[in-house]
Amino acid sequence: MLRSYRSKRLRLITFVYWFLLLYIVAALAWWYIELWQMNLAMFNTRKEMLSTASPSFANDLDNLLKERSRKNGQFLSEGITFLGVMILAAIFVYRSVTHQIKLSAQQNNFMMAVTHELKTPISVTKLNLETLKKHKLDAVQTGKIISNTLQETNRLNDLCNNILLSSQLEAGAFQLYNEEIKMDTLLEEMVFEFRERFPKRTIQINLDGSPVITGDKLLLRLAFNNLLENALKYSPAVEPIIVSCNNSSTSLHVSISDHGAGIPDTEKKKVFEKFYRIGDEITRHTKGTGLGLFLTKKIINDHKGSIRLQNNTPTGSVFLVELPKLT
Repeated sequence: MLRSYRSKRLRLITFVYWFLLLYIVAALAWWYIELWQMNLAMFNTRKEMLSTASPSFANDLDNLLKERSRKNGQFLSEGITFLGVMILAAIFVYRSVTHQIKLSAQQNNFMMAVTHELKTPISVTKLNLETLKKHKLDAVQTGKIISNTLQETNRLNDLCNNILLSSQLEAGAFQLYNEEIKMDTLLEEMVFEFRERFPKRTIQINLDGSPVITGDKLLLRLAFNNLLENALKYSPAVEPIIVSCNNSSTSLHVSISDHGAGIPDTEKKKVFEKFYRIGDEITRHTKGTGLGLFLTKKIINDHKGSIRLQNNTPTGSVFLVELPKLT
């Protein structure tokens, strides 16, 4: 309902805006016609004042014709210039306003998502601590509760880090720490951690050699973690996730593929925008804030790499990352 209201409001604003613009264009056209008619009336009046018996009649009439033509050309050039500037300004204002409206909607979705994401681990942690305080549990139960609490705390910490890192990267306040990274080791460690976190999920890894790159290990791990977490989040539990790493003479290619519902072509570029999530926060059931893919793209770009999204076969998505190798 909220999304429908915003959509209707945007359509109403668009209609009013372009109606007013067309009204101004019509007024401009009317202004030009009025000036043209006034110039013609002045020409006719001055022509009637000329004496046909005068030796200079032909010359005077020619001067009047030239002056009428010059003024008509002046009115036309001024009108075209004004119209062009007005249309360019109108397009700029329209795009800026619609961008702000969409950004506001995305930020509202982000705030709703963050509120939910913050409340969940806090509530679980509070409940676990109250359980430990009120009940005497055996060592196994206590261990499970503590493990669950730590997991929720790590989730909360990751969310805060994502928000902070997003602001720092955008402001250029985060300095990359460059070091030599063995990508096969980094990917194997990442997959091992996810297998520990999600023991019921199947995560396959295919490596081609031991490519070495230069970059910030912490940021790259975060980028690939976001991609793998998205793949697990948006694909059925029975379907495998495949992490592959291939390398050429100058670059390495990392792909993370899933067999989920996939992403529509119209959404493929938008998913890398800040705060953007497919659908509306009210109807969306998966967890997230719309920062993961934005951060991933920013990190890959800062490492002079590229990321693109393509469809998997028969269903799902494949995120392809290309990074320059150490030469």
